[in-house]
Order: sequence, then C-alpha cells, then structure tokens
Amino acid sequence: MDLKMPRMDGLEVLKRIRSEVKTKLIPVVILTTSNEDKDRIESYKLGANSYIRKPVDFKQFAEAVKQLGAYWLVINEAP
Repeated sequence: MDLKMPRMDGLEVLKRIRSEVKTKLIPVVILTTSNEDKDRIESYKLGANSYIRKPVDFKQFAEAVKQLGAYWLVINEAP
C-alpha cells in the first residue's frame, strides 16, 4: 500500500484494516517513495508488517516487487 493515495492516505487505510476483526491479520506492506522517519514510525505503530521505499527506476522497482512477492508468498508463514 502506498502512503500517498487520493481521497484517503495509506495510514488511514492501515488504521481501518487493523480496526476490523476480519482484516486485522492481513499482512500490510507499505511501498512508498516517502523517506520521512515519521511516516515509517507511524506505519509500524499502526501495525504495518513492512515498510519499503520503492525505487524510482522501473527495473529496480520490478525487481523489488518480485523479491517482495517471493518473501510474502513463499518464505513468510502467515498467522
């Protein structure tokens, strides 16, 4: 999820995800261009499972997404 989304920012979406019993355990990865410490800290306080700054270069971005997918779908063990 990106922090900078139209209508509702990612932190508000994260609050809502964590407030609902049905969605509380869904892994949430923040994928954003923000390098602000306050954004990272607030994301983890609200229950993000990971905070990743997305690369600006498309090839690097594609590789990062590939690695993320491998981690969350193959390596990580869900609750």
